[in-house]
Amino acid sequence: MNRRKKINQLLKANAKKASAKLAPKSKDRYISKADRLKLAAEADPEVTVSPES
Repeated sequence: MNRRKKINQLLKANAKKASAKLAPKSKDRYISKADRLKLAAEADPEVTVSPES
């Protein structure tokens, strides 16, 4: 592989990574099960979460 091709390949790879960072994310951020329970408890205060034994 000649020098020019290798440099172009590196530049294209870096440009692709940069554009992927700027692209909108398709997936939502992960929320753990414990955080989901806390959010549900805050939204509906009547329901109490019992600790699992």
